[in-house]
Amino acid sequence: MHPKPRPSSNRSLQFRMMTNAIVGATMVARAENGREMDCMRFQFAGAVAGAVALAAGAAQAHHSFAMFDMTKEVTVSGTVRQFQWTNPHAYIQLVAKDEQGNDVEWSMEMGAPMYLYARGWRPSSIKAGTRITVTLNPLRNGRPGGVVRDVTGPDGKPIGTNR
Repeated sequence: MHPKPRPSSNRSLQFRMMTNAIVGATMVARAENGREMDCMRFQFAGAVAGAVALAAGAAQAHHSFAMFDMTKEVTVSGTVRQFQWTNPHAYIQLVAKDEQGNDVEWSMEMGAPMYLYARGWRPSSIKAGTRITVTLNPLRNGRPGGVVRDVTGPDGKPIGTNR
């Protein structure tokens, strides 16, 4: 049971925290007459509103192309190290030669598999060891990576579509 409240004036309320499985803690106000006013509903609504606001911000940030320079297109040819058909984005890991002839691995982001499937892509569209050419919008920070625009297979034919 709850400890007896300390004496207080008629207008003041004493607050204490109670453990709650849903929110973690519930503020309970006990008036002088012993009647409890449970604030759990208000806290739960506040927690839900906060979670929705955070999720909306994360979704907006997640779908941002700010990290890519959408005003530039770069073409890279190389050998597929890995084609990752995963949510929320598919990736192509491509090993290409730099200007000095050194191997450089590029990480190329694509859309979600559901989006790609509708544009002719399949999990088996690209195999490790295949030579491909990729046109992409590069990363703004200059690292080897970007967002895929077009992919051409070793036969010169396009693989799927991204535009």
